[in-house]
Amino acid sequence: MRCEDIASNPAFRPLSSVSGPAVDLRYAGLRNFVGRDLYGALDCAWLHRLAAEGLEQATARLQVEAPGHRVLVLDALRPHRVQVQLWEHLDGTGLRQYVADPALGSIHSFGMALDVPLVDPQGRELDMGSGFDEMTEVSHPRLEAVHLAKGVLTSAHVRHRQLLRNAMAAGGFNGIENEWWHFDMLDRKHVRQHFTRVD
Repeated sequence: MRCEDIASNPAFRPLSSVSGPAVDLRYAGLRNFVGRDLYGALDCAWLHRLAAEGLEQATARLQVEAPGHRVLVLDALRPHRVQVQLWEHLDGTGLRQYVADPALGSIHSFGMALDVPLVDPQGRELDMGSGFDEMTEVSHPRLEAVHLAKGVLTSAHVRHRQLLRNAMAAGGFNGIENEWWHFDMLDRKHVRQHFTRVD
């Protein structure tokens, strides 16, 4: 399915219909690792309805654990054509572990993945110890204990990351081992086999 046709597909919901989160799509501007607007005229402020429902549940859980805080959506639906651009941009850098191979398909391209930090009641992003799309080992959840012991991460950084993970897990999302900000809905193989990819 083409991204231009998404509004006519009942399986998808606009982010504007999801109560709770703030939205700042980074690939629709210049504040991303490619340094240019990758979405242009494409409307990418969408999620599959299951992921949208999960995001609502995540935001509700966050209000219980940290009243006034919000999930900040930095990326949701990412058309396959944009995924190809990200993959090609990282060619030869040794950093492709941070971008799904388009030959397999990113879960973002099915509207079933989110890139999210948290913001405080004043709208400021919580310090997670590394930035969104910071392609270094300090971004890896699986290495947090090591980085904490070395003083690279503080207990506040880890606490903020755990708060985010708890909220997203309450919505049915799964984190990954090398990006604290990325969350998938459902099993990747299942999504690739049974859901519609947006091109």
